Amino acid sequence: MIIKKFVGKNEEEATRLARESMGDGVVILNVRPLKKKGLLGLFSKPKVELTAAKEEADEAGTGQDKKNDEEAAANKRVQPQPQHQKLSAVEPKGREFLKDIIPEDFEKARDIEENPDKENAIEEKLESIHSLIEQQMKKDTDDILTPEEGKSSEDSEKFVFLKLIYNTLIENEVDEKYANELLDDIENVGTKRFSMDYLLSNIYQKLVLKFGEKEVMKKSEDGKAKAVFFIGPTGVGKTTTIAKIASKLCVNDKAKVALLTTDTYRVKAAEQLKTYADILQIPFRIIYSTDDMDAAVSEYSDVDYILVDTAGHSPHNIEQMEAQRQFIESTSERLPAETYLVLSITTKYRDLCNIADTYSKQLKYRIVFTKLDETSALGNMLNLRLRTGAPLSYMTDGQNVPDDIEEFNAQKIVRILLGGRD
Repeated sequence: MIIKKFVGKNEEEATRLARESMGDGVVILNVRPLKKKGLLGLFSKPKVELTAAKEEADEAGTGQDKKNDEEAAANKRVQPQPQHQKLSAVEPKGREFLKDIIPEDFEKARDIEENPDKENAIEEKLESIHSLIEQQMKKDTDDILTPEEGKSSEDSEKFVFLKLIYNTLIENEVDEKYANELLDDIENVGTKRFSMDYLLSNIYQKLVLKFGEKEVMKKSEDGKAKAVFFIGPTGVGKTTTIAKIASKLCVNDKAKVALLTTDTYRVKAAEQLKTYADILQIPFRIIYSTDDMDAAVSEYSDVDYILVDTAGHSPHNIEQMEAQRQFIESTSERLPAETYLVLSITTKYRDLCNIADTYSKQLKYRIVFTKLDETSALGNMLNLRLRTGAPLSYMTDGQNVPDDIEEFNAQKIVRILLGGRD
């Protein structure tokens, strides 16, 4: 894992510098404002410091390498008494969870801890998570662990640490498969001596990298209007999400926006969207056919974004799925187009998989998660990201327009998944 810092006039410039230096696949770990100390700081222009990371080539592997790794992992899982299959058990005897190999990123982490001013220092210290885990480790070590003869208390602490991380992820509804894969990574690298700081920092970084970089709406480079479709099942909050995004684009970005809806099944949904359009003083139209869509695209060709609400329906409704696909394909032939799959974080994982898999057969999409305020278990965000490979874009946590929405924040979600506070 390669970690570097970049300084720019703003986040966009720092991100550009990171991509130029590290190439594609770079993930932003942290962004913070920089201020000069003392009187001179009052007159200096503000800057931002961006921490970026990227998996090294040998770590990422080729497609064939990944296939081989998956086969090896599968073989490992069918062996009797695999390590992670027993992480939920109380008895730790006879197991070694960390090897005596020190990888490069752990060497860097150790150097960082001793020299916090160095370039690769991780800004997020995760104090609250560290404290919670430390307290629980002490309790569990005292209550349930009796080191086997010849085993040090340090070995017991390693087991308790990994067990606590695993249980915390499972409690947050991270799928067992992905929780095990993460801890496999940690076991495979190991340290000569146990340090919760090093391991926690490494787990944090790996989770952020697994989420990847967010992908949100940006104006077309050629200046054309961009058509943005919002799809998904009923009841997930598509219409409210569109209103929030439209408000942000109009007010914050000073963008020109038009609102369309192909949802002719719910009159109230169309009325609701029209009300938002009237408040924002932007165009609104109901679309009944592909001809209507073509006419709207021609009429609103001078705007920056054409946001399209669609009818919510079951992923098993083939007829509606096909009609939706035709709207999107006919529009994408004339304009740059993007599709956002809106999902409620409160939906059962099995149902989310069914929905996402069905849409994946027809469309390439980004994911918007809604209703984060209705649950404390956010593991499905990681589950869907790893299952579908689709980038995450926005997340909403309430009904207030336009306030209760933000761009996806991997650092924030990872802190929550590890038991920390928002």
